[in-house]
Amino acid sequence: MSADNADNAIGSLEPPDPQAIVAAGLAIEQEAATAAFSPMESRRHQMWPLLTAAEIVGLQHFGTLRQWRANEYLFRTGDPAHGMVVILRGRVRVLQRDARDRASVVGEHGPGSFLAEVGQLSGKPALVDGLALEDVEAISIPPDRLRALMVAQAELGERIMRALILRRVGLIERGNGPTLLGRSSDAHLLHLQAFLRRNGYPHTVVDADTDPDACSLLDFTAAAPGDFPLVICPGGAVLRCPDAGQLATCLGLLPEFDPDYIYDVIVVGAGPAGLATAVYAASEGLCVAVFDSLAPGGQAGASSRIENYLGFPTGISGQALAGRAFVQAQKFGAHLAIPLQVTALHCGTHPQRIELSDGRKIAARTVVIASGAAYRHPAIAALDRYEGRGVYYWASPVEARLCSGEEVVLVGGGNSAGQAAVFLAAHAKRVHILIRASGLEASMSRYLIERIAAQPNIELHTGTEIVALGGEERLATIAYRSRGSDRVTEVPVRHLFLFTGADPNTGWLASCNVRVDAKGFVLTGTDTAHEGTMPASTLETSVPGIFAIGDVRSGSTKRVAAAVGEGAAVVAQIHGYLEKMKQPEPGTLAM
Repeated sequence: MSADNADNAIGSLEPPDPQAIVAAGLAIEQEAATAAFSPMESRRHQMWPLLTAAEIVGLQHFGTLRQWRANEYLFRTGDPAHGMVVILRGRVRVLQRDARDRASVVGEHGPGSFLAEVGQLSGKPALVDGLALEDVEAISIPPDRLRALMVAQAELGERIMRALILRRVGLIERGNGPTLLGRSSDAHLLHLQAFLRRNGYPHTVVDADTDPDACSLLDFTAAAPGDFPLVICPGGAVLRCPDAGQLATCLGLLPEFDPDYIYDVIVVGAGPAGLATAVYAASEGLCVAVFDSLAPGGQAGASSRIENYLGFPTGISGQALAGRAFVQAQKFGAHLAIPLQVTALHCGTHPQRIELSDGRKIAARTVVIASGAAYRHPAIAALDRYEGRGVYYWASPVEARLCSGEEVVLVGGGNSAGQAAVFLAAHAKRVHILIRASGLEASMSRYLIERIAAQPNIELHTGTEIVALGGEERLATIAYRSRGSDRVTEVPVRHLFLFTGADPNTGWLASCNVRVDAKGFVLTGTDTAHEGTMPASTLETSVPGIFAIGDVRSGSTKRVAAAVGEGAAVVAQIHGYLEKMKQPEPGTLAM
């Protein structure tokens, strides 16, 4: 029976024996245990757990019984929304494909195993193939029912969630997926690489100057060096100098929207504040959509290690924290749209509407402004010329590899600068921190100051500022001046990291009368007043039904924990607003 006509309700066929399923699956998994595919092999029991007989019985009503013949594909790379497959009989080989459609074996699995990875929570395209090695019978659970299963059966849901996350990590370690071909110093290539890395998407980077595979890829794509960076998507589609949106479209990451659907909440920004709103609102039954133009995590997502966030005594990277929150929001059914840029907010009518860069408009009863702040660009001549060519606004493993064994300069005295300096010190020959102030005490946490002082290859330069940059195709020199002196010192440096603060990302609010302070941060609560008679709650803006949280809000505490707290608090205020909207106005009759 083929996959096209094999859908049958559970119970319409002879029920399988759960004990026999477990026994058969154990034999296959024990055989596969000798075939490790990544350094995560020690966690194979968590990555590929076998379901118990009781668990199989408990999840049957969440799916549909299906059958496949030997050599048929249960799913192919790029297939959307196949969800999770629980094998009852037979054996399935999982394959991952590279840019030239060559397949490599990830593993083979039998009865009691389930096939899915974390992208299937939201119905994203499959990253692997599932090939039936023999006749297969399985329970097929679509994404919406998979989310329902994980919420309804907490203990089983925890095992499944852990496995789905670890499988994505394993696929990232293997590489493959889209292949990025270009020169390692190219700013455009670094941008695409950062986009995929921060979105947790498996990929491979090939340096056109040094990698032996570069020539064969150039022949395969009939591309010229002028096409760099080149992206070869799974399935063979070739993109020449794409932006992040084009790459996301090729990978099937951008969701479709029903123009007539009205969300309860639209969140603009997927930093800690926005993701917290999505988790709490979706878990409480609200229909939520989240938009971000780059990746989950906002500026916090670029932090190499956050050590003062409650509950993580050993610290956690910003990307890991954001990734967990992103998956958590998916688990509860939040609709996450990344990368999609919101260009306007239309709040003159109800429902409110946001406008995307492609012109589409999405409606919502409430909107949460969580768009954070954009990296501040110091007033240095020709700075934009070197951005991505030696000048960076975050310090990720990508940038750390580029400056391995070299001298680097970092400008900034806040916690983000301190975290980046400590991270880079493990890779660079020496890290020079330049600040205008006389010390770090007024702007940086004590634990980071002490750690910087303990690093032998970090040098602090107080009372200094950069006055000029030099170099032909990329940064080669930096000139700086000490305060109180006209003497300018020029040093050969190829890597400059700027952590000089950020400005509120509120330009897209110009179409709506949301009041901001003198610096552009959004006013809320008692700092503003409604045009109508409805009083503002603490996180509500000057426009009813529009809320602001996190770094974009005037007077907010610029800390991850504070942003998460506001994300939770705003949901209660949204409930209050929606409830008021259901009530008739005084002196009117309820319909």
